[in-house]
Amino acid sequence: MDPNRHILIIGNGIAGVTLARHIRKRDSSVKITLVSGESKYFFSRTALMYVFMGHMKFEHTQPYENFFWGKNRIELIEEWIESVDFAQKSAKFQSGETLTYDQLVIATGSKPNKFGWPGQELKGVQGLYSKQDLELMEENTKDVRRAVIVGGGLIGIEMAEMLAYKKIPVTFLVREKGFWRNVLPKEESELISKHVREHHIDLRLETELVEINDDGNGKVKAIKTNHGEEIPCEFVGLTAGVTPNVDFLRNSKLEVNRGVVVNSKFETNIPDVYSIGDCAEFKEKPAADRKNIEQVWYTGRMHGETLALTLTGQATDYQPGVWFNSAKFLDVEYQTYGTVPADWDGDEFQSFYWEHRSNKVAFRMLMDSNGNIVGVNNFGFRLRHEFFDKAIKEKWTGQKVISKLEKANFDPEFFAPFYIEIQKAFLKEYGGGFKPEKRSFIQKLFGASV
Repeated sequence: MDPNRHILIIGNGIAGVTLARHIRKRDSSVKITLVSGESKYFFSRTALMYVFMGHMKFEHTQPYENFFWGKNRIELIEEWIESVDFAQKSAKFQSGETLTYDQLVIATGSKPNKFGWPGQELKGVQGLYSKQDLELMEENTKDVRRAVIVGGGLIGIEMAEMLAYKKIPVTFLVREKGFWRNVLPKEESELISKHVREHHIDLRLETELVEINDDGNGKVKAIKTNHGEEIPCEFVGLTAGVTPNVDFLRNSKLEVNRGVVVNSKFETNIPDVYSIGDCAEFKEKPAADRKNIEQVWYTGRMHGETLALTLTGQATDYQPGVWFNSAKFLDVEYQTYGTVPADWDGDEFQSFYWEHRSNKVAFRMLMDSNGNIVGVNNFGFRLRHEFFDKAIKEKWTGQKVISKLEKANFDPEFFAPFYIEIQKAFLKEYGGGFKPEKRSFIQKLFGASV
């Protein structure tokens, strides 16, 4: 490897920063430059909502002290990239200055979707992805009497919580029959839909945005739905998904489809040019249960770790492993491991579903025709990632998983041991060669002698 080479990384999100950190761990001599116009320092994007609600300051979202970057000789440049000259290996900033590189990594993330709705460019209409979006939302929500959110994904529920926290009435438009129904099975979707409405959020299912109306001064005054209803509002949040942030690379020699097209080593069609994170699009799915574009924090981190190996002399294909993700729907935590589609054919999987009488806690396990675990959803309590990663990789039977469920429990001390009820429900439905935990909740807290 050339000790004098320069690796330029465009984008300082989780993918780009993980890549820079892991390159430096493995190579002390290579020059590394991180460029981003969004912010100089890496921050936790998922924490933006807490800044808006006043729970944190923006600087609290930065996982590393400012001196970390200099200490590790990772140069930071706060600039937007306007274009790249791949033949000359040069990137041009919006300021007009240029920077040459030996190897280039594109990690520019995503931007909120806009689907050409009339009025989508009005003041008071925006998405939520970047630091600039947060600052704009703080400005756009001053003196707002009502807000409308369009799109029922994870960003949508975050925005709804942010607005509701500031006591701004929210109408939430979701085109599916249930909240996040394109991802969650029917029962889980209904559980979350009920929970959203309990927080006084006006959830409108099977409802789509048609147009956004102007107040005559370039600001939003109302929206119109596909049911012909007009809803007055001064703020519209567009949260109908995100798309790769790669427009500045189109009409160049780089192969760009929805995202920058890459192979399993994150290589593009141009030598010494790579792409990772939300903006990368695999030619072939990295696994049967994965999409060509992976727009999740965890996968961005894994992309960075994998490419760092290749760029430090150990050519490595991306191996995504068992799928996992986590989120929070207001105050209900959610985790998923393995494959749990929104819908499946009756004979494709065996499904075990348990829901607590509070309608705030639920557990689903899917098994194949042989009774082996393929995936899990859980809501309202925590289960260990390592446990289910091992169980799914080793194809444990459903009975084995349930019998060992106490070892998967990850809730803090004094939380109700929901796994006991889950074990009893599974035993009743499927049977199994194990005995569920018999201790009472009080005994569980204070010992078997109680």
